[in-house]
Amino acid sequence: MKRRWTRYLTPGLVFQSVLIGGGYGTGAEIARYFGRYGLLGGLLALATAATGWSLLCAVTFEFVRVFRTYDYGSMMRRLLGRAGFLYDLCFYAMLLLVLGVVNATAAAMVRALTGLPSWVGVALLSIGVIFLVLRGTEAIEKALSLWAYVLYAVYLLFLAAVFLRFGDAIVSELQRGEASPGWLFGGLRYASYNLICVSMILYTLRDLRTRREAVTCGILAGILGAAPALPLLLAMGCDLPAALASETPVTAIFERLNMPWLYVLFEIVLFGTLIETAAGFIKALEDRMERALCRSFDAAGHTPAGAGSSWPWLGRPLVTGVVTSLGICVSTFGLTELIDKGYGAICYGALLLFALPMLTAGVRMLRRAGP
Repeated sequence: MKRRWTRYLTPGLVFQSVLIGGGYGTGAEIARYFGRYGLLGGLLALATAATGWSLLCAVTFEFVRVFRTYDYGSMMRRLLGRAGFLYDLCFYAMLLLVLGVVNATAAAMVRALTGLPSWVGVALLSIGVIFLVLRGTEAIEKALSLWAYVLYAVYLLFLAAVFLRFGDAIVSELQRGEASPGWLFGGLRYASYNLICVSMILYTLRDLRTRREAVTCGILAGILGAAPALPLLLAMGCDLPAALASETPVTAIFERLNMPWLYVLFEIVLFGTLIETAAGFIKALEDRMERALCRSFDAAGHTPAGAGSSWPWLGRPLVTGVVTSLGICVSTFGLTELIDKGYGAICYGALLLFALPMLTAGVRMLRRAGP
C-alpha cells in the first residue's frame, strides 16, 4: 500500500513524464501554443490547458477507480462498448508518431552535443526504453516519478539563472499585459493534443480508494502536467520575439545566457524525458495487450497453462522490441508535415472518442454507480 501523499502525487508525476517530450521540453510547443499570445496571454492559455487536463483527469481517474479499468482498452470498452476499438486506432497512430519524433529528437540532440553519428542517439534512447519497460510497472512508476523531480529542479535552476540575468526584461514583458486574441483556443487546443496521455497512466491508479482521492489526484495531475511549461514560458519573456522565431526557443535563451554547463545538464534531463515518453506509450500498449489476452482466454472458458506467467518474460520483450524498431523506422522519414497534420487528426479522434464521451456518458455512468 502506498502512502497517501504518494497515491496523490504519483499519477500526476507519471502524467507529466509521458506528456513532456521533445517539442515540450525544447520550448517549441510552449512558444507555438502559448508564447505567441504574449507573455500574459501565454500564462492564461497555460492555465486553460491545466484546467482542461485537471477536469478530464479527475473524471477519468474516478471512472477507473469505480469500474477498475486499469488499462485504456478496458476503460474504452466500458465507456464506448464495441466502438472502443476505434480508440485503439488513435492510440496506434499517436504511438508511431511519438516514437518517430523522440527518436529523431534524440539523434539530433546527441549529434549537436557530441558530434557523434545520429544512430548513437537512437541506440541510447532505445536501450533506455527497453531497459525501463522490461523492469516492470513498479520500476517505471518510480523512475518516472523520480525523474520528474529532477526535471522540476533543473527547470527551476534554469529559470533562476534567466531571472538573475534578464529579470528586468521579463518583468517589463509582464507589465505590458499583452494577451492577444485566441489564447483560450490555444490553451484548449494544446490540451486536446495531449489527451491520449491521460489514458496512458491508468496503471498508477490501483491504490486509489475514495472519490476524494481520485478527484484530488486528477486535479494535481493537470497542474503537474502544466508545471514545466511555466518556467519555460517565463524564461522566454526575456526576449519573446527571438524565442518565437527560433525552432528551439530554449537553445536561443541559452545562447544569451552563455552557461554551457547548465545547457548540458538541461539536455541530459531532456534526453531522459524522451526515454520516459517512449516507455510510457509502450507500457500502455503492453498493458492493453496483456488484458486483451487474458480476456480472450476467459471468453474461451479456459486459461492455457503458463499463459499468464509467460507474458512478462515473453510477450513484453517481444512487443517492446518490435515497437521500438518501428519507431526507429518512422524516425527516418521526413516527419514535419506528417506531425503537423497527424497530430491534428489524432487530436480530433481523441476528443470525440475519449474526452467528450468521458465528460458526458462517463459522468452519467458514475452517477448511476454511486460513490
